[in-house]
Amino acid sequence: MRLPGAKFRAVLAVSAVSLLLCGCSLFESDTAANNLNKDAEQYNERPIDQIYAAAWREINRGNWEVAAAQFNEVDRQHPYSVWARRAQLMSAFSSYQANKYDDVVTTADQYISLHPGSREVAYAFYLKAIALYEQIVDVGRDQSKTLGALVALQDVVQRFPDTEYARDASLKIDLTRDHLAGKEMEVGRYYLTRGNYIGAINRFRTVVDQYQTTPQIAEALERLTESYYSLGLDSEAQTAAAVLGANYPGTVWYQDSYNILRGRNLTPQADQQSWIYKAFHKML
Repeated sequence: MRLPGAKFRAVLAVSAVSLLLCGCSLFESDTAANNLNKDAEQYNERPIDQIYAAAWREINRGNWEVAAAQFNEVDRQHPYSVWARRAQLMSAFSSYQANKYDDVVTTADQYISLHPGSREVAYAFYLKAIALYEQIVDVGRDQSKTLGALVALQDVVQRFPDTEYARDASLKIDLTRDHLAGKEMEVGRYYLTRGNYIGAINRFRTVVDQYQTTPQIAEALERLTESYYSLGLDSEAQTAAAVLGANYPGTVWYQDSYNILRGRNLTPQADQQSWIYKAFHKML
């Protein structure tokens, strides 16, 4: 996935034009541009216009990682200039294009910390959120980055609700929540197949409590029916099946729950004191 880069390219263009208005040249030799790659330890002090020119050239070549390094040089060599702030965002954007997501998060956090009142701070929050979102892995692996992405995406929506960034973040929040629910379901199924019904219930309950709007919810209720039934907690099993039938009556999950209860001549019946009933009643 690529960022909606047209807007940020416009930001880059404004930077270049502004430098021209200042009477700065946007041309430099290839030798100066390549110094950073040849010797990372060598400090080659250059005017801001030369560094920007080097970064632009690398962007045009698609060398995003090198471009990010050039923009970092602006902050390193001219930390108190007006261009240092803009260079941080450009570095984060270039790192994103280079799939260097940890660098994006680090640079965006630095920008947010140093320039919380900037007009471009919304974009910094968005870059951080999207960089974390891009690192979401399959449900079989650790989901710490997924949790981080959810928090960062929610931050964008809450802080900048009327921006295009918030609209895109809202869509990704739903996908992120579904992913987290999927992880809970996977672990819950693992516990269930091994007879660890309490462990399974705890995972399925998390889905009911926190991820009711995800596609995982119908299966979670069926699995709760199965787990409670296996423990002999018939009232909870009946409640889970009743809530499932009331909200998702045409699903295979409800039919499975109904068939489970028939093993002891039980029928779906909601106990209004059950946490399951209260969780759905609160939602509705």
